[in-house]
Amino acid sequence: MPHDKVRVELGRRSYNIEIGEQLLDKAVFYKTEHRKVLIVADANTAPLYMSKVTAGLTASGATVHSFVIEPGEQHKTFATVEKICCAAVKAGLDRRSLMVALGGGVTGDLTGFAAAVYMRGIGFIQVPTSLLAMVDSSVGGKTGADLPEGKNLVGAFHQPEQVIIDIGTLDTLPPEELRNGTAEVIKYGVIMDSELFAQLETVNCRISREIIARCCGLKARIVAEDETEGGIRAILNYGHTFGHAVELLSNFQLSHGCAIAVGMAMAGQLAVAAGLWDESDNKRQQRLLETAGLPVRVSGFKPADIWAAMGRDKKKSGNKLTLVVPVAIGKVELHNDLDKTMILEVIGSCCD
Repeated sequence: MPHDKVRVELGRRSYNIEIGEQLLDKAVFYKTEHRKVLIVADANTAPLYMSKVTAGLTASGATVHSFVIEPGEQHKTFATVEKICCAAVKAGLDRRSLMVALGGGVTGDLTGFAAAVYMRGIGFIQVPTSLLAMVDSSVGGKTGADLPEGKNLVGAFHQPEQVIIDIGTLDTLPPEELRNGTAEVIKYGVIMDSELFAQLETVNCRISREIIARCCGLKARIVAEDETEGGIRAILNYGHTFGHAVELLSNFQLSHGCAIAVGMAMAGQLAVAAGLWDESDNKRQQRLLETAGLPVRVSGFKPADIWAAMGRDKKKSGNKLTLVVPVAIGKVELHNDLDKTMILEVIGSCCD
């Protein structure tokens, strides 16, 4: 069965994103022969796909070991990274070995971070099984863990050797996880692809292989231009500064995708208040988020607390907090000059 292939161009560290159906039933892994591999999956994903990935890697000539971690953002910690590294030692992994991240964004971030620091860096492969990981976190080499003070405050840029996206794994996702990923898909439409946004409106946010491949292509283009977020890659943080603050204050009871959707709603309202965006486009964004079943408001939070949590965001530079705000469907700008009082009012308008 044919599948899509997207190339992330990074010179000698370039890699392919394979996107298709039944990819986990095939030996699509490459450069794994005579290498020891540690597959890392969480307790939810391991029973579903560990045996398939083990078989594929074994057929590709690898010696395979596995390690299961606890699921959930609350386990995205240094302690889990240490456990993965200890499992790698026990499995006898050396500097030629590989780790394979099998699961969603938390598993991918933790495994990538462990691969970045184990023996000062070994290779890894991303096998994302959630929509959010497929279209966003598995591509681009951002790895990390959370601290009590904030999300992703420790980590490393460490590119995978390969990304394998079997969209059949979406069939086992609960509806709320599909909604989580759809928030990131909508984000791509707002920040850089008005045609994608219009397509999502037409199909009522039904996600297809074509849409996943298109999002991966957009992410690949940005990463190739700005690997370590020194410039244009920052636009991928649209909605995230607000959203991460809300997610943190909820003690991760609010899912990442829902938090990002609220963050996008806040950013859109802020752009309207600042005279940067038409209210009609803001309403289009809100309608599309709601069509996807995503929230555009939160309850139980004080604007001042959200503002304080935003101040701990890793994208802060000095005393300046840079926000990504839309100026048209398909175009955003970075602003660090917006009035604090206006920002607080906008946050308040999105809180019940």
